[in-house]
Amino acid sequence: MTTIEVQRGDITQLECDALVNAANNRLWMGGGVASALKRVGGKEIEAEAVKKGPIPVGEAVVTGAGKLKARYVIHAAVMGQDLKTDAEKIRQATRNSLLRADELGMKGLAFPALGTGVGGFPLDECARIMLNEVRQYSARHLEKVILVLFDQPAYDAFKRERDKQRA
Repeated sequence: MTTIEVQRGDITQLECDALVNAANNRLWMGGGVASALKRVGGKEIEAEAVKKGPIPVGEAVVTGAGKLKARYVIHAAVMGQDLKTDAEKIRQATRNSLLRADELGMKGLAFPALGTGVGGFPLDECARIMLNEVRQYSARHLEKVILVLFDQPAYDAFKRERDKQRA
């Protein structure tokens, strides 16, 4: 069974097999988590990602992680060029990120709150969707999923939802 952790912090500093990028379907790394990953990991992450795009919203592709402390970045397309997302796009992007990690035999994967920054999706609903998807996923290799939340409101929403789902 996959262990689920919720922690507050900076995803760019995490040592893990893969970090998930809340991406647009063109895979440009302009704002939010994508910008932070590119700033710390290097522009080569975006260059490799863009060559693999565009992809359907809800899909996910894997690139190298540049100078990050991870081996890979999984780019989860949670929105299109309109920068809007919804529950189904977040669910699919979460599921496809888990699939990509498992396909490559990864043991650890870290997610940000998909679609809640630039996409403006409500934190509580995002937490419910993402935690449900991780909980329901039957991993072959994945041992640990970490939900890394940058600010206190996001951390609180995910921790509340995790505690509720455990009850």
